[in-house]
Amino acid sequence: MMEEEEFEFAEDLEAILHLTPEVQLAIEQVFPSQDPLDRADFNAVEYINTLFPTEQSLANIDDVVNKIRLKIRRLDDNIRTVVRGQTNVGQDGRQVKEITRDIKQLDHAKRHLTTSITTLNHLHMLAGGVDSLEAMTRKRQYGEVANLLQGVVNVLEHFHKYMGIPQIRQLSERVKAAQSELGTQILADFEEAFPSQGSKRPGGPSNVLRDACQVANVLDPRIKQEIIKKFIRQHLSEYLVLFQENQDVAWLDKIDRRYAWIKRQLLDYEEKYGRMFPEEWCMTERIAVEFCHITRAELAKVMRTRAKEIEVKLLLFAIQRTTNFEGLLAKRFTGCTLTDIPGVRKRPDSPLDPTNPFLEDEAGEEAGTEKDEDLTKKPKAPDNPFHGIVSKCFEPHLYVYIESQDKNLGELIDRFVADFRAQGPPKAGTEEGGAVLPSCADLFVYYKKCMVQCSQLSTGEPMIALTTIFQKFLREYAWKILSGNLPKSSTNSGGLTISSLLKEKEVSEAAKFTVDELCLICSILSTAEYCLATTQQLEEKLKEKVDKVLVERINLTGEMDTFSTVISNSIQLLVQDLDAACDPALTAMSKMPWQSVEHVGDQSPYVTSIIMHIKQNVPIIRDNLASTRKYFTQFCIKFTNSFIPKFINHLFRCKPISMVGAEQVSFIYCNLY
Repeated sequence: MMEEEEFEFAEDLEAILHLTPEVQLAIEQVFPSQDPLDRADFNAVEYINTLFPTEQSLANIDDVVNKIRLKIRRLDDNIRTVVRGQTNVGQDGRQVKEITRDIKQLDHAKRHLTTSITTLNHLHMLAGGVDSLEAMTRKRQYGEVANLLQGVVNVLEHFHKYMGIPQIRQLSERVKAAQSELGTQILADFEEAFPSQGSKRPGGPSNVLRDACQVANVLDPRIKQEIIKKFIRQHLSEYLVLFQENQDVAWLDKIDRRYAWIKRQLLDYEEKYGRMFPEEWCMTERIAVEFCHITRAELAKVMRTRAKEIEVKLLLFAIQRTTNFEGLLAKRFTGCTLTDIPGVRKRPDSPLDPTNPFLEDEAGEEAGTEKDEDLTKKPKAPDNPFHGIVSKCFEPHLYVYIESQDKNLGELIDRFVADFRAQGPPKAGTEEGGAVLPSCADLFVYYKKCMVQCSQLSTGEPMIALTTIFQKFLREYAWKILSGNLPKSSTNSGGLTISSLLKEKEVSEAAKFTVDELCLICSILSTAEYCLATTQQLEEKLKEKVDKVLVERINLTGEMDTFSTVISNSIQLLVQDLDAACDPALTAMSKMPWQSVEHVGDQSPYVTSIIMHIKQNVPIIRDNLASTRKYFTQFCIKFTNSFIPKFINHLFRCKPISMVGAEQVSFIYCNLY
């Protein structure tokens, strides 16, 4: 029975202790053993066969069984020892845990004790500080109060979580009351030293007020703002009286006096009050900025009242003086007190091109005087945060400037027309022949001057209005100067006979345009090309100058299309002229009685006439379009596309025709090709 029970127990134990291959491998690495009983794939039958390989060996079965039982008892003893050892380890662990808990309790006690001592020290400092603060406030000892108040406020921050304690809450209320009293008291002191009524300043800088400013830095920011506001208002009160709207010095022609006055006031402030206010308050800049705001409002008011008296020269004078003053502010101050900094124009970084006024340096230097590498080494002008702080008031009145430019450009176009009529078209064989008209460059140089000047005045709606003016006169230039001066085409190809084709004089008369007219067409074409390219550059520059929200409203595509039309019309005139010059020869060829031709000649008069016209016109056009080779190529292509179908059409009209006549026509065709 015992053997059966042991066998069942072994089976149950084997089922429970079934280990994964990974765990079994780890055990073998930690406890290596050669005993078959320790193998994971132990087989009882193989093991018994190993112990009893023959029947005779069964005689020792009792000894083998006793050895195995002895081994089992030893294993049981080892297991029991290990289990008891683990029991002792648990007891040791509990003892260590209790020691650790005691240490933690001691640490907490130490921390709490330290916190209590620190809090008591802070409480002592707070109570003493509040008493001293109240006493110093009554005595106006602002120098001592400034440092003490900051310390009291810092200490009070440690007691935020203890505000439920009545004594702490009471101390906090006393601090707030002291701060409120200090604020009221300091404002009263400044009001007494710098009264708001009247322009006379009976008081002046003092150590008391200087220390009071240090206290204001610790108080509510509204106290500091109120001090600054009252002082600046009182400091600029004289300005409002001297430059009232009804005063003669308030008008634009005496705007320099405004800026001279503030310069004197700033020097006076720095000499008398520079050390009274803390440096981080930037009082000098604040005075200048407030002066700018007042000046902007006053100028806007007086210009609205006397709008009819504003002239262009007067407006530009006032704007120039104002922008100079804004530049002076940028050199003197950083703009740290500004709350609304206007947008600053950025200079383009495009390379310079002396042939285009819109790619020239805007710094006022002559084009071509410096190399590109020298220009890149020039330091970039810093942005001006004060740009527009006063000059913005002139923007509603820039329509006067725009209207003036409209008038000036109209007069300029009329002068161009008059000069062209007086001087006549460019002559063949001269430098002007086929070159860009000088008036074109003059127009765009004036455009650039207007654009730069207007962008310095405003980058908003006035720039859009100026763009509209530019568009208007670009179209007028295209119509009056370019298209209006293109030679008129006329047809004079009838009445020519074979005999007339042999006379050079009548052959030359067949071309309807003279050499000077051909030069004029080429010159207009070159000018239109220059205008097209420069108008594109003008559009890009206008978009750089104008505010970003207005960029989409800058569009000169219609004007560029107008110049493209002038180019196409010019090329078409050149093609029509040469095409029409060849028409008499083609017409005479189609009217010849080809059935009566008896001999094939080496040179046909029709071919001679056509080649003569081509040799006469094409070199002139080629030389005059030397700067615009692509348009000369277009001319050649368009003439070829027009002449060849017409020539083939006239060949089909040569009927009736004999065999000899057909050979002659074929010879003509080959000669032309």
